[in-house]
Parts: sequence; C-alpha cells; structure tokens
Amino acid sequence: MRAGRRLAAVCIMCLILTAALGACTGGRNGGDTSQQASSAQGASSTADSGESASDAGQTDAAQTRDDITIGIPQDIDSLDPHAARAAGSREVLFNLYEGLVKPSSDGELLPAIASAWTISDDATVYTFTLREGVLFHDGSAVTAEDVVYSIERCADPEQPDTFQSALEAIESVSVTENGEVEIVLGAPDSEFLAQLTCAIIPAGNATPAQTPVGTGPYKYVSHAPQQNLVIEKFDDYWDPDHAAHIRNVTFKIEADVNTVVMELKAGTIDMFCRLTTDMYTQLADDFTIYEGTMNLVVAMYLNNAHAPFNDARVRQALCYALDKEEIFDFIFDGSGTPLGSSMYPSFGKYFDASLNDTYTTDIDRAKELLAEAGYENGFTFTLTIPSNYDQYVDMSEVIREQMARIGVTVNIQLIEWNSWLSDVYGGREYEATIVGVDASTMTAAAMLSRFRSDASNNFVNFNSAAYDTAFANAKAAVDDDEKTAYYKECLTILSEEAANVYIMDMPNYVALNPAFTGYVYYPLYLMDVAALRPVN
Repeated sequence: MRAGRRLAAVCIMCLILTAALGACTGGRNGGDTSQQASSAQGASSTADSGESASDAGQTDAAQTRDDITIGIPQDIDSLDPHAARAAGSREVLFNLYEGLVKPSSDGELLPAIASAWTISDDATVYTFTLREGVLFHDGSAVTAEDVVYSIERCADPEQPDTFQSALEAIESVSVTENGEVEIVLGAPDSEFLAQLTCAIIPAGNATPAQTPVGTGPYKYVSHAPQQNLVIEKFDDYWDPDHAAHIRNVTFKIEADVNTVVMELKAGTIDMFCRLTTDMYTQLADDFTIYEGTMNLVVAMYLNNAHAPFNDARVRQALCYALDKEEIFDFIFDGSGTPLGSSMYPSFGKYFDASLNDTYTTDIDRAKELLAEAGYENGFTFTLTIPSNYDQYVDMSEVIREQMARIGVTVNIQLIEWNSWLSDVYGGREYEATIVGVDASTMTAAAMLSRFRSDASNNFVNFNSAAYDTAFANAKAAVDDDEKTAYYKECLTILSEEAANVYIMDMPNYVALNPAFTGYVYYPLYLMDVAALRPVN
C-alpha cells in the first residue's frame, strides 16, 4: 500500500495558503546545536553539528563555506511577489522582498521598510514613517511613492488572492505632507497591519517577474526554470544585525524527491526541509536534523458544490470514518498533531483543540449518516493528489482503505503540481484532494477568509450563511476578545458542518550539512536563509 515507503521529503504547499503542525519532540541523538526557534513550536536539533558528520560534511566543517545549495521540491510559480500563489514560492521569496513590516520567528510583527506607525482608535487610518536609507537591490532609494505603488498593486483585483482580498477594504493610499504613507480603510480592521508584509518594489519596475528587485538581505542573480534559482548577499542591506552570513545561495529543484538522501550524502545539496521519517532515519547520523512543525492545515479538502459532498451528512460520514491515529502511525511513526478545523496551534488564542474531538472514529455512525443521505450502499469519488508530495500520496492510500470500511470507493488520481494549481485550486475541477493549506500572515483571517461564500480563493466551494455572518462580525470587531470569539465561532462552524475532513499538522524535519548552523523555524511557511551561517 505504501509503494516501497518512498524515501521522499516534501516541501508542502498551501495556498494560501501555509504548515503541518507536528508535535515537537526532543532530539533522538541528544545532540546540541545553536539553533534558534520559536518557543511555541518547541523545535529541537537531533544531530551534533561537530560529530558524526559525513566525509563531505567533515571537509566542509574544516573550512568556512561561503556558498550553500538548498534543495526544494518544486520550482517557484512566479518571481513577482504579488503574483506568487504557492506557499513554496513565498517561502523562498521571503529572502528577496520585504514589506512595511515583517514577521519574526515568534510570530510578532517587526518594523521593516517602515520604522514606526500609528493606528487610529477606530482602526481605520494607518500612518507609517518610512525608514531612512533603505535601498532596493538596484541601488535606488525606497520612496513613499514606491510604497504607495506596491500597496495599490497588491490590492489590485487582477492580482492573485494572496493579499488582494485582505487589502480590498482600502479606500486610499497617499503620501502626507510630512512624507509619511497614510492608508485609510473603509471599515475598522484591527488586523490590517499584518497584511502590510506585502512586498515593496520599485514603482518603475513594470516586469518584476522577469527582473525581481526587492530590499531583502539577498538579491536575485538568475533563474533556470525547473533547475535552480540563484541569489546572493545584498551588501547594502539596511539591517546589519540581520544581514546574510552566506554569500551565494542556490535553490536546486529536486523534481525526483527520491534522490534527496543520495544528493545530501554526496554533497550535491546541503539542506532539505520536510523530510519523511524514513529520510530522517537515513540522515540522522550524518547531518544536523532540526525538528519543528509545518504550519499547514492538512485535510482531505472536499468540493462542497459537487454531489454528494454538497450534503453535510456525507461529509460528516467521511469524518467519522477517518482514523487519524492510523495515519500518524503508518506514515509518521506516531508523530503528528490532530486538527479538527482550519487552524493550527501556532496561532495560539485562535486554536481550539477541543474541535479535534468533534468526530472520533465511529464506523457505525458513518454508515448511519450515509444511509440518511441516501447512500446506504456507498458511493465512489476521485481523490486528486499532487504527485510530487509523497506524504499526501501515502495519506491517500491509507484513507482509501479507511473509506472502504463504510462502503465508499476512492479512486486516486495523481497529477502534476502545476496542473493541481490550475485545475484544482484555480479551476475547482475536482471532487476531493489532500493538501496542506497555510496562512500568508499571522492573522486568523488569513486562514479563514477563504471559506467565505464569495471568496475568490474558496476552492472548496463552502457555502454557509452562518459562517459568512460570523466572519463578517469578526472582521468588524475592534475589541480583541470579541474578535477572537467570532473567529472561534467560524472554526466551530467549519468543524460541525464538516467543510473538509481535517487530519493533522505534520512534523517538519530539516536536514542541514554540519558545515552550517542557524536554521530557524517560523510560525508561517518561511525559510530565513539569512539566519544560516557557517559553523566556523
């Protein structure tokens, strides 16, 4: 069933979205590294960076490396930061671009291109003081006009929905007499600051997809589609305390993830994120292994507009048929955190662990619900899986057997990632799929806005008047306790109406050549290459 237990690692997408949250465990080998990580994630390192290194690693550790090659499972979908849709793309572009603010590894918002800001009492006017001396990678200075241009471009309805829907409440963006940037909203939004991580680019750059220019610690060098992306240290980066330590970085596209272990041991790549447990076992003696969480809501997402999934009883039946522990044991050696709705633990106050118990495995109850819905003899559906994510393929095989226990037949269809993006996520031409969905910002709305009935990225076609009302109330609330309560109501509705078959957040194992150290986990789907540094 598991097809040879693929030795595969997967950088999981989302769309948005976003991070399987694996239960974090201590180091298996008792090693110690100088890793920094979010305390909320409890990340740990399992290999001693000074011992048990492979021959390649020992050679590297003896000299200071000024280059690193990082394996990633898929090419980025756009170099334009306002057009990139896949979480794996945003993860990489984080190193090239910055917004007025930027996220920290503990989920806070830090000043970036803006050095300070004020928010009106009614949360409708945001005013930003721009940092002096910030340069773009082409050497030009960042101006208030660049900021206005970038924010208006992000809010353009023609742009993908990564930021567009969150910025649609903007009534105006302007430069004040004092040279500040003022954003006026049509309605109160106390979460709006988090949306201003959207990238600031030069107003004169009409082709950012071909000539990417940002302000981040790294600048673009070259891109060979389906082969690699090359970036290098930006020497004039405005923040010397967070400047890059490694000059030359190559992101190598690993189209066949089954070769990752071999490439790591051969020194062809130095780092790979989101290892499987099989890969972990093979690499633990030779590499520094970091343990953290994915920050994705992994689920079997259902097209609610497609029969029989337009009947909540059918969706609920599938939830009762699911055995999460069996999935954890079979694919992740028992690791993983069960999820009961569209939120993961790194979101803190918004996460409601009690929703994990909305459905416990109950075959009899599942069959009763199917009978009530007119499917006492079961039915057949197609489960479409992006073929480059072996963990999702493995998961689909386990779920196929679980659904058979209630008389439901699952046909698994594997498709290429780009086809998944266009047909499933974009075109909504599917019945069910398994993926992980992430958040572009640390706001509840970033996870939940996609389930509004009229949301352009509502790829599951969820339609609930009660949900729409609760979400609107959450967005309108200025009081934090009131806002949190409405968002939790949204999560409860998603769970009780079984919008999807929620499964888990997954553990995230990262292998790093022992010549380097410093990998940092974020509560978002990000890779902070500037934090990496040579051991020497």
